[in-house]
Amino acid sequence: MHLFNNVKFNTPESVELEFTLAGIGNRAWALLIDYHVLAVIWVGFFTVWSIVSVQLGDFWVDIFGTAVTLWLIAIAFLASFIIYVGYFVVFETLWFGQTPGKRVAKIRVVRDDGRLIGLQQATLRALLRPFDETLFIGAFLIMLSRREKRLGDLAAGTIVIQAQTPTASTTLTISEQAKGLHEQLIEIADLSQLLPDDFAVIRDYLQRRGAMSLKAKALLSVKLAEQVVAIINLEKLPEGVTSDVFLEAVYLVYQQPGF
Repeated sequence: MHLFNNVKFNTPESVELEFTLAGIGNRAWALLIDYHVLAVIWVGFFTVWSIVSVQLGDFWVDIFGTAVTLWLIAIAFLASFIIYVGYFVVFETLWFGQTPGKRVAKIRVVRDDGRLIGLQQATLRALLRPFDETLFIGAFLIMLSRREKRLGDLAAGTIVIQAQTPTASTTLTISEQAKGLHEQLIEIADLSQLLPDDFAVIRDYLQRRGAMSLKAKALLSVKLAEQVVAIINLEKLPEGVTSDVFLEAVYLVYQQPGF
């Protein structure tokens, strides 16, 4: 296995994009952080569950018999599994391929074609995670496969890449209106249809617009906004929003997934 494996995407615009795969070290670091967060959640759940079970246990035993104890234990284990799976599904869906651990490790899950993952991919990855962790099967597959995929990645059609760090620029300014709009976009638009190069184009425009003439800036801004609206299945720009503000909000959605 190479120290740094790269993966290339060919976009519909015939643009070749190259990303670095996350690697076993970054993924293990992210998972360690996620398990610490999960441990805190589990401790809170079992503490509440124990208090409730003790307080109501005698009452339930009088009605249903001693078998109720086994049912309480079974329910607790089922709930803990739901918390385990739900943690990864919720975060990877809402944070566009990232969990708290992945954000710290600066890695992200994307589809094989570079698009953002959705609920289906996040669910498949989470459900197969226990199998991947049995006898470290997932770790062996990641180290041995060319695209560093575990069972969950193979089933969901996903890969884990190093997240790109936003390029600092004094010309990239985000309006307050865009900061409010980006949360609304998450609810009303299918942002998973955008490819990494779509965000790169938007970023480049936002960084360079200050050096453009007013006419060129207006024409390019409107054209980009119209293309993005069509891709994410919006009928039109939100009411009272300029094309520049709209593009800023889309950029924020990708760069700041933890809202």
